[in-house]
Amino acid sequence: MHVAVITGGSSGIGQAAAFELAKRGTAVVVTYRGSRERGLETVERIEKDGGTAAALPLDVSRPETFTEFSTALTDVLRRWDRTSFDLLVSNAGVGQPPVMFEDTTADLFDQMVNVHLKGPYFLTQTLLPLLADHGAIVYTTSTSALESARPSPGYSVYASVKGAQIVLTRYLAKELSARGIRVNAVAPGVTRTRLGDDAFAQHPELIPPIAERTALGRIGESDDVGKVIAFLGSPDAGWITAQTLEASGGYEL
Repeated sequence: MHVAVITGGSSGIGQAAAFELAKRGTAVVVTYRGSRERGLETVERIEKDGGTAAALPLDVSRPETFTEFSTALTDVLRRWDRTSFDLLVSNAGVGQPPVMFEDTTADLFDQMVNVHLKGPYFLTQTLLPLLADHGAIVYTTSTSALESARPSPGYSVYASVKGAQIVLTRYLAKELSARGIRVNAVAPGVTRTRLGDDAFAQHPELIPPIAERTALGRIGESDDVGKVIAFLGSPDAGWITAQTLEASGGYEL
């Protein structure tokens, strides 16, 4: 039985990836920060469909808790007769409203770095002894960090740390290749998730202009990206590493 660990797996893109991986026979450990209830609901749905899942609390902005999380994960793996897992999906994130460069505070900067770079970096380091040889890592980054992106004012911090994830992907792919571990990233475009206080649910008028700027004529859904993550973690992607795969439906094409 293959096992995947998905941070931020109780909602949005992480949850969609968990459902997709579970459908493919992978046991999943999803993490949650704000809502234990959503984590347990995710597990319940997977188990109802015949899959195997567990939910663990994790705040990726607090590296001092990672050793404790690793211990809890080891206990889950032991219940499943495993001493390692096969796929790490580093997906947990936090959105931000647009803040112009001159108005960016140190607190906002630190939050973005801690959640999107420092946390994923040291969580990967902490969990690396538990990641099986020939396993895989997938980081969820953003099209805002791609060289092809048209920069939107107000997102200099967010895009910068997401760009750092892309660089980290390439360097880890090189360093971990000795163990046969593949490291890739997926870069979603505009996607309907809970980030940004459910902006699209609260402001549906935002959707048509974005859809018009997207080649495939709509905004992305979590399922669209979840399937890409599942692919990158699968044997079908066994010859792909150090890559960032854009999943945007042709946004700004």
